[in-house]
Amino acid sequence: MGKPVLDAVAVTATDMERAMAFYTLLGFDFEGGFMTEDHVEPVRAPGEPRLMIDHASLMEKLTGEAPRAPNHSCFALLCDNPAEVDAIAKMVEEAGFAVLTQPWDAFWGQRYATVADPDGYRVDLFAPL
Repeated sequence: MGKPVLDAVAVTATDMERAMAFYTLLGFDFEGGFMTEDHVEPVRAPGEPRLMIDHASLMEKLTGEAPRAPNHSCFALLCDNPAEVDAIAKMVEEAGFAVLTQPWDAFWGQRYATVADPDGYRVDLFAPL
């Protein structure tokens, strides 16, 4: 039996346009991606996991309960260098989205920040120091 491979990370959104604007700031490209009214996936490079954004009403219909954002990061993005962590966090903040943890030099040897999408899903940004 083969080993399962991480193929996708999913979040929900109450406002798809605002969610797409947030994830565009993080480097996701929606132009040419899969898009319906209730589900979007940005373009991905070969071997890269998918980001799936489902409308919250669709998930409620499928699961029988309203989705809730976690109180911890749902995924992390590896940046090229510490300056990129700082630049992305600044862009997110200037666009009116939440930076929950400002960039800092973590004791485990990484520049680290945590941002939140419009529905509260947390995304860590990090790069080796």
